[in-house]
Amino acid sequence: MMTDSSTNYREVAKNNRLLRPILSLPVFYKVLLANSIIIFVGATGGTWLASQLNSKPYASIYLIVFIAVGWLVSVILNFVVLQIAFRPLMDLGKVMNRVQAGERSLRAPLTGVDPEADRLASTFNMMLEAIDEANRVRASQIIKAQEQERKRIARELHDETSQVLTSLLISLAVLEESITTQEARDRIVETRRLAHQTLRAIRNLSIDLRPSALDDLGLLPALRWYVKEYQQKTSIEVEFHTSGFKDKERLPPEMETALYRVVQEALTNVAKHAHAHKVTVTLREETDAVYATITDDGRGFDVEELQRTTDQDRGLGLVGMQERALLLDGTLTIDSGHGHGTTIQARIPLHAVVPVKKDLTAELVV
Repeated sequence: MMTDSSTNYREVAKNNRLLRPILSLPVFYKVLLANSIIIFVGATGGTWLASQLNSKPYASIYLIVFIAVGWLVSVILNFVVLQIAFRPLMDLGKVMNRVQAGERSLRAPLTGVDPEADRLASTFNMMLEAIDEANRVRASQIIKAQEQERKRIARELHDETSQVLTSLLISLAVLEESITTQEARDRIVETRRLAHQTLRAIRNLSIDLRPSALDDLGLLPALRWYVKEYQQKTSIEVEFHTSGFKDKERLPPEMETALYRVVQEALTNVAKHAHAHKVTVTLREETDAVYATITDDGRGFDVEELQRTTDQDRGLGLVGMQERALLLDGTLTIDSGHGHGTTIQARIPLHAVVPVKKDLTAELVV
């Protein structure tokens, strides 16, 4: 990105063949050259006028006027020269201030005529790129670690805790058969009911953490199952549409996980905040990217106001969705307004993607 002043600076320097060699000099030599010209003209003119003091009646007045005009010209010329000489550095300072204010995607312009300023701008841009790459790597590692931990906890809940509760239910059923008093049987029935509720809650938690269908069957079956469960839990009507996906190919695991989490978080936000009655989820695969669009008819919100808030005040949900898209060089856009519902669209590019073959023998009806 480039500011208007730096663009004008480059155009003037390139279009004027006389100025280009001068502007390409380092700042030190620009200032030295300008002041040398000022000193030469002032010294020459002052010496000539001083030699005329005795021969001309008004020479002293001319000398005073010359000194005043020379001082004024010197100030103006130095101001102009310094403005021109330090323009690239001032533009770089403005970019630094904007980056510090939060515009992390901004980059310093290269003038093409000032080697020192271009060197500083290039170093600054390299530093920003290194910071961005380090942040991307760190965020990627954090998200991968989160998904691995989610998978581990979900597996333990499903394999261990659920089995223990199932054994407890069986034991309670056997105990109920051996009890003769009605009061004791009623207490056992109530205990079994609580155990059933706990088992369902643990299974739902396990699926929310990491659905096994996402790993075993892929993105679309996992989302169909999630949408079905979501409608039962929230009583919100959800229409799920897909287009362009190839039957025998799966997306890479990181893309499937990112798209699943975006849809999951968007639907969770709808249930919590939107007061919506209907949601439409559309997944579309094209030649260059995969698009996920979630549209609801809820009350909506002010997107600009939300963007001005900090990440903590905005909530981890939207921040996580944006980070997942950015880590895969994608984008996430939010279109909403009070009383007009909300549309969230994620775009994940398909560059350098190696398709994953589906295991057709594992395909089940969801």
